[in-house]
Amino acid sequence: MVIVHHLNNSRSQRILWMLEELGVTYEVVHYQRNKETMLAPDELKAIHPLGKSPVITDGEQVIAESGAIIEYLGRTYGKDKLTPRVNSKAYQSYIYWLHFAEGSLMPPLLMNLVFEKVKTAPMPFFVRPIAKGIANKVMESFVSPNIKRHFEFIETHLSENDWFAGEKMTGADIQMSFPLEASAARGLLKKHPKTTAYVAQLQKRTAYRKALEKGGQYDYAL
Repeated sequence: MVIVHHLNNSRSQRILWMLEELGVTYEVVHYQRNKETMLAPDELKAIHPLGKSPVITDGEQVIAESGAIIEYLGRTYGKDKLTPRVNSKAYQSYIYWLHFAEGSLMPPLLMNLVFEKVKTAPMPFFVRPIAKGIANKVMESFVSPNIKRHFEFIETHLSENDWFAGEKMTGADIQMSFPLEASAARGLLKKHPKTTAYVAQLQKRTAYRKALEKGGQYDYAL
């Protein structure tokens, strides 16, 4: 049986959703973030050395990284559902967006989060202006332009397509859900109506709602 080692408020919520869409029987083992650091607990290191979520076990196999898990579940349990036919045009789009989510979109979003926290973090008063100035400079010259460019790219794609890969939902949509949900919750999608509507559409799905019930706390559900 597939066991999802699930951390609250994390990327592993989309793995629960993937399993619900596929109709696969699975078990959830819950882990809670440290309330001070917001990091995963050390117990996860017993499952995978990096101690991060998501990670699943399926028999003797231990699989980490969202994209790898989604590919594995689609290949093993999909039966042509959520994974396009290999070598099709849709499959190439599927692979692209599956990796775009974490490889291109998440880095500037994480940098945005880090530098916003730098500006408000406790520090000696004489250091604060320097830290804030550096953070603002990096945000203005690099982070914000990158985020803007990525969201305009996504908005254009969703203006021309109902899904990220092909004519029906795939694992790429599930993979893309987390950065888009997190961005919507932080008000970063206000100028992108197609992307906002897309996120709302995903969150109305029956399988998505069932996954939320099993996953527990998730601040990014709109």
